[in-house]
Amino acid sequence: MAGGSREPGRSVTSKALAILGAFDAEHRQLSLADIARRSGVALTTAHRLVGELEAWQALSRTADGRLRIGLRLWELGQLAPSRLQDVAHPWLQELFGDTGENVHLAVRDGLEVLYVDKVHSRRAVPLVSRTGGRLPMHPTGVGKALLAHEPEWFVDSYLARKLERPTPHTITEPGRLARELASVRTQGYALTFEEMTLGSCSAAAPVVVDGRAVAAVGVVVSSRRARELHRLVDPLLTVAAQIARAYTESRTV
Repeated sequence: MAGGSREPGRSVTSKALAILGAFDAEHRQLSLADIARRSGVALTTAHRLVGELEAWQALSRTADGRLRIGLRLWELGQLAPSRLQDVAHPWLQELFGDTGENVHLAVRDGLEVLYVDKVHSRRAVPLVSRTGGRLPMHPTGVGKALLAHEPEWFVDSYLARKLERPTPHTITEPGRLARELASVRTQGYALTFEEMTLGSCSAAAPVVVDGRAVAAVGVVVSSRRARELHRLVDPLLTVAAQIARAYTESRTV
């Protein structure tokens, strides 16, 4: 349940954060009852706190009275450190310009990938990823590129859990997935074929800084053009290396 469970003695701050945490990519607009249920905050308390959050513009209302995240939170979000995104964005644009394909940048957050930037075109294949969105690691190209460069204990722990299967093509067998991750480490890039979304394939490369994959760059194409993925590998590896170099240099400024 988003935002926490019903707990006695929770502070006002924790309840307010739980209310904000009730929203996610699949729940962008919620009724007051939905917020109370998903946050674990009593309806009367949720009503009061929602009013205060709305007055502060952390929440706003749609035309039909449902609630959504307000512009004040977006404004504050722009103040968060984004050196990696700032450094990487021009290179993502260059990769998009060279290939004409949708490009995105992701980092690992827990057991998921968090998409932090994207350059795309409405003419290219639709993307299931969105900036600020999260997806499982094993069915995505960027997720495999990141997972392959995690410590052995982390990979073992990840493979020991029940793995999501978004499509019939998703690799969920631990042994087979472990072998694929080993290949990713050896060749320096990951490929997926309709493992996250039917109709889409991807190639991805890690951004390695000081021996650690701090991010991954991915390119997505239609499954009808899966054979073209290999021609994207060289420009993808070049851009990942350039981002790593630029990110390293930015830390010394």
